Amino acid sequence: MTERYAVQMQGVVKRFGDTLALDGVDLAVPAGAVYGLLGPNGAGKTTSVKVLTTLIRPDAGTATIDGIDVEKNPDDVRRRIGLTGQYAAVDERLTARENLVYIGRLFHLGTAEARLRAGELLDRFDLADSADRVVKGFSGGMRRRLDIAMSLIANPSVLFLDEPTTGLDPRSRLGMWDVIEDLAADGTTVLLTTQYLEEADRLAEQIVVIDQGRVIAEGTPDELKSRTGGALLQVSIARAENRELAMSVLTPLCTGRVEVRDDRTFEAPITAGDRVVPSVIRALDDAGVDVLDVVVRRPSLDDVFLALTGHVASAEEATS
Repeated sequence: MTERYAVQMQGVVKRFGDTLALDGVDLAVPAGAVYGLLGPNGAGKTTSVKVLTTLIRPDAGTATIDGIDVEKNPDDVRRRIGLTGQYAAVDERLTARENLVYIGRLFHLGTAEARLRAGELLDRFDLADSADRVVKGFSGGMRRRLDIAMSLIANPSVLFLDEPTTGLDPRSRLGMWDVIEDLAADGTTVLLTTQYLEEADRLAEQIVVIDQGRVIAEGTPDELKSRTGGALLQVSIARAENRELAMSVLTPLCTGRVEVRDDRTFEAPITAGDRVVPSVIRALDDAGVDVLDVVVRRPSLDDVFLALTGHVASAEEATS
């Protein structure tokens, strides 16, 4: 059985003057999946989203939503998608309910149907108690929930979330993650761009890394992490005078060079396993080296991002 893709790009090229924003991007997102789109500033993430949501036309290649060409049938595509941009697009002069009904009417829902759908979404996004409050007084987290609710008013099959938690406090961010996970559980296809790598690690089944307009890596979070090598051993000892002895003990237990971070702390790559920490502690103890701490740190998406693009992710990438 052929897998059905909700979102596809094949050889998509887009130029802005002399700038090549997309250089033959290929992307295939299965229906019902959550995909994370990562990349440094100017990599082409937002340009890709704009092509897929019919906001700009590609110069070459094809892009489809549920098999519908975004250039040939943009109106049909728009009926199937929801888009939440980086900043909440809510009308501060209206109440939460009025915002939702207004968007519903723009999607040609009847007044009664729009109000019914608004009520469902207000309940779902924990906004029912504030439904008839003017949005101007809402917190950032409430505005963000309302913004996503508005993008769902017409029951889209594909939802594009561009930096959905930018500017939110940690509690609101965690709440938004729960909302996104619930949407995925209900079968909504989600394409997520984010500057928070831990966000992609938690939410995305697959991650696509784009740089200089090209896809440079794709895989599950664990698959991408495995490309950076094994785990990293971090050891802290009690006395600086045991530094050389500790290094001589650690060297045969590690797969690479033992790096000295300070007089009493060391790092080295290892092959992760259940017995690594006990083996290290036992060997150091046998050598008479008192140990303060032993930690095995597995690669993070930050490590992947650095390895693939040459620098760490930062808040500046929110606008890419």
